[in-house]
Amino acid sequence: MHGVVFLIVAGLMDLGFSQRLSGVQWLNYLRSRNRPSLPSIRAEQQDDYCPLECDCPASFPVAMYCHSRNLQHIPYVPSRIKYVYLQRNHITGIQDGVFDNATSLVWVMLHQNRLSSERLGENVFSKLENLERLYLDNNELSSIPENLPKFIKDLRLGHNKIAKIQSSTFEGMSDLLTLHLQGNSIEEVGGAFKGLKSLNMLDLRKNKLKTIPYNLPEILHQLYLEFNHIESIPADFLTMYPNLQFVRLAHNRLTDGGIPPNTFNATGLVELDLSHNQLKKIPTVSRSLENLYLQANQINEFTLGSFCDVVDMMNYSQLKVLRMDGNKISAKDVPAKAVYCLRLAVSIHL
Repeated sequence: MHGVVFLIVAGLMDLGFSQRLSGVQWLNYLRSRNRPSLPSIRAEQQDDYCPLECDCPASFPVAMYCHSRNLQHIPYVPSRIKYVYLQRNHITGIQDGVFDNATSLVWVMLHQNRLSSERLGENVFSKLENLERLYLDNNELSSIPENLPKFIKDLRLGHNKIAKIQSSTFEGMSDLLTLHLQGNSIEEVGGAFKGLKSLNMLDLRKNKLKTIPYNLPEILHQLYLEFNHIESIPADFLTMYPNLQFVRLAHNRLTDGGIPPNTFNATGLVELDLSHNQLKKIPTVSRSLENLYLQANQINEFTLGSFCDVVDMMNYSQLKVLRMDGNKISAKDVPAKAVYCLRLAVSIHL
């Protein structure tokens, strides 16, 4: 009889305790009662371990899905895991050593959390020598994490609170292919990108840049600078970066005086976006350009010479899309010879 009473009382104590916990915390409590601690689990058992907060599907045993679980901490990551999904949680910080057991990680997804730089250890990611993708966008970071692995290929830091980039931040990251820094408060970058020899896409939209960054990698293909405060463009801009194919400078403060003649007359350029600026003239562009966006400026003249220096049957522009709506011109302002110069165009908006 005394034994029965003891079991009932113990059960009521557990019930009262569980009512003060979230579902995940309660499960963790049960796990701690009924399972040995992780250090006591044999290595072969750890290979099959999966935190109760996450899913580790048998069909994809190297992945651990912990996204959208209202987590406030990072669960234990078994050594077999290569892909960990922790996005859309409430994680505010990460201590050094959290990933030390999982040095095989290739992807770490931490976007849409509440991470702050003050609560991020200096060496959180330093031992992840196989890491290729690190997503930290949509957090509350005020600086770029230190000691990032050198072999990352895709780094996403957009929509944080980053205001400054140290010149040594990306030092040695010669394998980086894409870098997302949009939606921060960056005013200048100095030569921080100079050593990124493999970088082909740089996204700096929605920052506070007043000039186009210098010392960019020569291999760069795509440069996105929309929604900044840029007023002028260097005359040798595209000469310095001959591999640039996509340049977007919409929603800046560009004027005719800020664009030297022939700045965009570069044969490698495929798409140019100068919409939502303060231009009054169509800048001269290369005949090889395929997409040109000039809408919402103050352009009042359709200058055919901006597209074709010579107009005849043998010389014509490769332009396919031209947007000039929201300016001060209409269809009647287009010269008759445009039919020869722009013969490949499939869409022209005036």
